[in-house]
Amino acid sequence: MIEYRSLKSSFLLISGTLLAFAGYAQNPAPALPQTKPIVLTGATIHVGNGQVIENGVLAFDKGVITQVGPAGSATNATGAETIDVKGKHIFPGIISLNTTVGLQEIASVRATLDFNEVGQINPHVRALIAYNTDSEVIPTLRGNGILLSQSVPQGGVISGSSSVFYTDGWNWEDAVLKKDDGIWLSWPPFLASSFNYEDFTVSVKRNDKRQEMLNLFYSTFAEAKAYAELKAPNPVNLRLAAMKPLFEGSANLYIRADYGKDIVEAVKFAKEAGVKKVVIVGGDESYKVAAFLKENQVPVILNPTHRLPNRADENVYLPYELPGLLHKAGVKVAITYADEWWRTRNLAFLAGTSSGFGDVSPEEALQFVTKNAAEIIGAEKSVGTIEKGKQASFLVSNGDILDMRGNVIQMVFIKGGKVNLDDKQKRLYEKYKTKYGR
Repeated sequence: MIEYRSLKSSFLLISGTLLAFAGYAQNPAPALPQTKPIVLTGATIHVGNGQVIENGVLAFDKGVITQVGPAGSATNATGAETIDVKGKHIFPGIISLNTTVGLQEIASVRATLDFNEVGQINPHVRALIAYNTDSEVIPTLRGNGILLSQSVPQGGVISGSSSVFYTDGWNWEDAVLKKDDGIWLSWPPFLASSFNYEDFTVSVKRNDKRQEMLNLFYSTFAEAKAYAELKAPNPVNLRLAAMKPLFEGSANLYIRADYGKDIVEAVKFAKEAGVKKVVIVGGDESYKVAAFLKENQVPVILNPTHRLPNRADENVYLPYELPGLLHKAGVKVAITYADEWWRTRNLAFLAGTSSGFGDVSPEEALQFVTKNAAEIIGAEKSVGTIEKGKQASFLVSNGDILDMRGNVIQMVFIKGGKVNLDDKQKRLYEKYKTKYGR
């Protein structure tokens, strides 16, 4: 197996910096492996595929779901631990795509930022071996239901390969669900904007450097495809070798693009270059080319939807309606919280907002952060829904996790292991709650 180059910062430097800032704080130990069958009874089970089971039973053993259905269908497993969760709700773990979780910790401390490599063409850079499981941010995410995150390199025009991790594990080897699931590319926009700091205005004009970047893409992908057809290349080219899975169909090409014209052009380029699977990321104007995306079976990972419209003449509710518009048009869509790695904990609420707009039901909105996300990254056989044979990675909540009032997580299981829900923010709350009022 080829070992690709890591991102620039070292774990030792990150760990030392975190100790200086965290003081006494320490993340809880990862969950122990499941040792006996467990049966949860009485809860409302939200399967994740649109089905809801009232007064359901969920059984799992050795980290795998063995039974899910109505309470009357329960079968007793020898030596099983039964947990009564009547009145609670069970949901599949939320999957956060397009994040830098585990790759950065403190924005103002450069030594903790490990998501950006120098240079423009870096397909060989891997988020996989830079992922930091000791991050203080990670426990705060799973406390809001985020059980999986896709860590993505940034920078350059071809940023590198992402990997998908559980929010629990001693190291990246423990935490990883899917290695090198795709290469990330930033499509040069047709229009470029610039900000004037003197009068605080934004000007938009044609991107003069666009053709230069496109020529670079054409040459790079032509070389990569030719390299992929070689049986035993010598010498090995790490950059081109990293792109080989794109032409084999074992990895996605994630293309960051927002304008409708750019989306169409980017997809056509990828298809002509021989790329098997394409995913659009951002997609602010994807609703304008929804028919094209459906025809070409291209899914979309949307930008955060808790924002203002991009243009003065757009519907003020357009960002909230966007997931529903794509879903109703037959486009597979997922929502992300890419702008801030720590804010990805609020991802469930983006899905909740989408259920109030665009004629989308709560169960359909749930799929934007569970089932659809799992299918996009190619992990639908393991996670995304609560079904027999899949991994036992789910959460138990007081109410609807898409609603801030109901998102009160009581228990989390990752691969059958019960996860400690403690985190730094909870510890600080306990420390100071008596000082500033009871």
